[in-house]
Amino acid sequence: MLIDAYDVALLDLDGVVYRGHHPIENAAESLAKARAQGMRLAYVTNNASRTPSAVAGLLTSLGVPAAAEDVVTSAQAAARLLAERLPAGAKVLVVGGTSLRHALYAQGLRPVSTAAERPQAVVQGFSPTLEYSLIAQGAQAVRDGALFVASNGDFTVPAPFGPPKPGNGSLAQVIRYATGVEPIVTGKPETPLHRESILRTGAERPLIVGDRLDTDIEGAHNGGADSLLVFTGVTDPLTALTAPPHQRPTYLAPDLTGLLLDHPRAVHASESFTCGGWTAAWNGPAIALTGDGDPWDGLRALAAAAWRDPSPAPREAVEAALAVLRLS
Repeated sequence: MLIDAYDVALLDLDGVVYRGHHPIENAAESLAKARAQGMRLAYVTNNASRTPSAVAGLLTSLGVPAAAEDVVTSAQAAARLLAERLPAGAKVLVVGGTSLRHALYAQGLRPVSTAAERPQAVVQGFSPTLEYSLIAQGAQAVRDGALFVASNGDFTVPAPFGPPKPGNGSLAQVIRYATGVEPIVTGKPETPLHRESILRTGAERPLIVGDRLDTDIEGAHNGGADSLLVFTGVTDPLTALTAPPHQRPTYLAPDLTGLLLDHPRAVHASESFTCGGWTAAWNGPAIALTGDGDPWDGLRALAAAAWRDPSPAPREAVEAALAVLRLS
C-alpha cells in the first residue's frame, strides 16, 4: 500500500481534496486513515491568493486534518526563490494579494507597490481583485530591470459554476507582452514548488497526488518523484491513457482511497500486460482488453499497454478497450 511505501503525501487541493468549497467523496476519511497509519500529509497548491492559515481553515471546516504548517503554496516557493537571489531586505513589487506579501515578509524581503520605489524584483500571483494600475506598475518595474517572477503559470482557475476563469498564467502574460520579459515560474509543474514542499516537510520518499497531468503529474516527473493520479478532477481515463511520457503517473486510483489500497503492477509477458483478472494486448492498431474483476486493475493493465512506447497512444487505439471497463 502507498501509505507503507511513502513517508509524505504531497496533495493537490482542488479536484483532489475538495471541489470549490465542497469535500470530494471519501477524501476526508481516507486522509484521516492515512495519517493515523503514519503517513504525513502536506497540501501543495499553485494558488497564491490565500495564506496557509486560510487554506488550513477551509480544510478543517471540511473535516480534513490540516494545520497552517501542512500547507505549501506557490507564494512561499516564489518568496524563497527571491530570497535566494536577492539581498536581505530587498524591495519586491507585489502584483497580487496579501498572501504573497506575507510570504515575502517571512523570507526577510520588503514588499512594495510602485515602480518608483525601485524594486529589485516583481512577483505576480493570482488575485481575483487584481487592478490594472498594479499590473502597470509591475510592467514598469520589469522594464526598468527588475527580476520578474510568477507564482504559477496556470492559464485558468476552476469556477464553482460554468467554464474556468483566467488564472495567473493569463494575467502574467500582460506584463510579458508589455515588456518582452519571460517570468521565472515557481509553481507546478516547475521545480521550485516541489523543492519548497520537500524542504518544508523533510520528505524522503514523497508521493505526489493530483488530478491534473500538466501540473501535478508533470511536476512529479520534473521533481523525480512518484505520483498518484486520482479521477475526481479534470483528468479522465482516456486522457490519462493517451498522455506523453512526462505526464504518465506511477499509480491510478478513483479517489483518495487509493492511498489505502494495494496497487498491483501489470505483469508484462510477450505482447500482453496482465493485472488482476485483466489482460491488455496490442492487436494491430488497437489494444484488446479481456478478462474480468476489479475494473481499476483493468485500467492498470490497459495503461501499461498504452504506455509501452514513448509516443502517446492514439485515442482510437484505446477507446474500445476502455469502454469495456465502464469507468467513464
